[in-house]
Amino acid sequence: VQLQAFGGGLVQPGGSLTLSCAASGFSLRYYAIGWFRQAPGKEREGVSCVSGGDGNIYYADSVEGRFTIARDDDRKMVYLQLSSLEPEDTAVYYCAKRPYILCGSSFTQYDLWGQGTQVTVSS
Repeated sequence: VQLQAFGGGLVQPGGSLTLSCAASGFSLRYYAIGWFRQAPGKEREGVSCVSGGDGNIYYADSVEGRFTIARDDDRKMVYLQLSSLEPEDTAVYYCAKRPYILCGSSFTQYDLWGQGTQVTVSS
């Protein structure tokens, strides 16, 4: 049972990037998957989440309208498309599984984490 996050990189302000989270050992239909990020010296914060089941979606206010989350149950993948990127989006991004169908707001509610992928927004 694991998650692997990848797809980070260096991008200019205003640019786009797509992060991927590959799940193995469990079905995405039964668990919420969240994306979190942590910048140096800051607390880990929730960015977006897609629930299991019906796939309800949530975004943090800071990324609403710029980021898009999507879930592919057959491929066991969760994607986070980042657009209109700002330097403030620079962070290590993590995907995580919550042991429930519904999303939770705190990173403490998630029990399985991917290794993180660095996103750097800079000119």
